[in-house]
This record gives sequence, C-alpha cells and structure tokens, in this order.
Amino acid sequence: MLASVIGEVTSRGFQGPVKILLIEDDAETAGYVSQGLAEHGHVVDHAANGRDGLFLAAGEAYDVLIVDRMLPGLDGLAVVKTLRGADVQIPVLFLTTMSGVGQRVEGLEAGGDDYLTKPFAFAELLARVQALGRRRPITQVETVLKVADLELDLIGRKVRRAGREIGIQPREFKLLEYLMRNAGRVVTRTMLLENVWEFHFDPRTNIVETHVSRLRSKVDRGFDRELIETVRGSGYCLRAPRA
Repeated sequence: MLASVIGEVTSRGFQGPVKILLIEDDAETAGYVSQGLAEHGHVVDHAANGRDGLFLAAGEAYDVLIVDRMLPGLDGLAVVKTLRGADVQIPVLFLTTMSGVGQRVEGLEAGGDDYLTKPFAFAELLARVQALGRRRPITQVETVLKVADLELDLIGRKVRRAGREIGIQPREFKLLEYLMRNAGRVVTRTMLLENVWEFHFDPRTNIVETHVSRLRSKVDRGFDRELIETVRGSGYCLRAPRA
C-alpha cells in the first residue's frame, strides 16, 4: 500500500538515490519514514537523539537531513545551528509537530531549508526530500566497503579479509557494516542497539557484547593485526592499524 501511494511521486523524473540521515526519537515515525524511503531506493541512516545525529551529520556525506525539533540530548534547532556554524551545508528538512508560524520561521532562520509538520502525507515528504536532494550532487552509493585489508560486499553479501572469504551470520553482517561505515569513530552500545538491532530501549542483556565478540573472532583471529577495538567505557571502534 505504501509503495503504491508514493510510487506516483517517484515516477516524476527523479533519478538516483538520496543518502538521508533521519534524526527522530519516535520509533514508530522513524520506522515508517525509513521504510518508505528505502522502498524507493534511498539510503537512510537513523539517529534517535540529537547528539548522535550531530555526530553522524558532521562526519558523513549526506544529501539530506530530516530533523525532528524535539529531540533528547540536543534539540533539533541546536543540531542545525551547530552544523551551520561549522559550515556544514547539507539541506535540512524539519519534520515536527511544532506548527506555529513563529516556530516555522524559527526553524528556517536556524538554517533549515524546508519545514513539514506532523501529521504529514508521505507523498509530500518524499517530494520534499527529493527536491532537496537535487540541490547538491547525489552521493555515490558504495557497494563495497573497505577498511585496511577487510572488504564487505553489500551486493553479494560477502566478507573478505586479505582475499580470504569469511562466513558470517546476517546480524553479524549488519553489525560489521555499521562499524565499517563508521570506521575510525567510536560507536556506543546504544548506537549499535538502535542501528543494528533497531532497539530503542536497553534490553538489559549482553547481546551487543556477545555479537561483537563473535564478529571479532571471525574478522581478527588468525590475522596479524586486529581491526575491532574495545574502547573502555565508551564502546567499539573499527580502525585500520597504523603502518
């Protein structure tokens, strides 16, 4: 049903995927928006709070940001103001329940490029995102991620290190993909729960630690250099070793 509703919009001449960062703390809204955009070939990353969203937006090449205004950690206005102050000019669409004229003006003056209030029609959201995506060169979507001698083939769903294929499970693949997309950065347990398992709560289990341990045993064991590091008190980091 969702695909049929928004398919008409996609067919109006838009070409190429848009790489999007959605900064939204409501899990239901985030799932709905992410699924709809992904169905139309767009690449969507999600952050559930303002601090993680700012971290990702400042370090990744996104075509469009979709930002809620009321966010935990750091509100949407502060996220956009900080980015603009750092000369990060990614087009921003505010998606929020704050619908007053003054609030809209405030969002645009903070550096937003467009403003859409909830509840919203997905077809309109899609059209606005695609219009913003045309303002800058479309980011080329990678099909193979590489860090040092480690390769992850997103199309073939294969992992190789030093040319040797490594067999991993689907959840391990998703975990490794997230670590590789954030190579050189520390990712927290919360970030992994939200982006790999799509948990927006703490399950109070060692699920992250167990999967990282299993992944490390496959990716690092038997090789001269370890790529996956545990950063005590913070999280994990996949980085290429220094020569």
